[in-house]
Amino acid sequence: MNKFLTVGVVGIALAVTGCSKDPAKREAGNWKTEVKMEKFNIEGLPPELKTAMEQQMAQGQVFEECLTEEQAAKEDIAGELSKNSGTGQCDWTKKDISGGKIDIAGTCTGPSGEKQELAMAGTVGAKKTDIRVTMKGNSPMGGGKMEAVMHAVGTHTGACKT
Repeated sequence: MNKFLTVGVVGIALAVTGCSKDPAKREAGNWKTEVKMEKFNIEGLPPELKTAMEQQMAQGQVFEECLTEEQAAKEDIAGELSKNSGTGQCDWTKKDISGGKIDIAGTCTGPSGEKQELAMAGTVGAKKTDIRVTMKGNSPMGGGKMEAVMHAVGTHTGACKT
């Protein structure tokens, strides 16, 4: 569950670092992105499972990627937001992406048909991205409402590692 949320949200967060009216593209090279779960709550989750998940989430996850010149030139936020972004099909009610800032909100339908409210806010620059993502809705695991808040910070660390 946590991996599904993290991968989907990181995919969206990285896609959102593309173009806008005022392009704020990521610079080509090696990018290190750290994702930390700031809040994760599922109604009815047994206490021992909640404790185990909180311990796992406190560690955070780190992803590294090589963004080539070609990939950096092709990053396209409008196109990525209209596609299936890893969390399912999304209908965006707010897409304010300009001046290096992101403020997006909408409803996404997951692979099992569950609806999630998704909001992203933060900043994007050539050398750093800082995006907070909030998801609310019914748990894909069943059993009640879910709320998750993740913070993803991406940093350009230099040339791609070979």
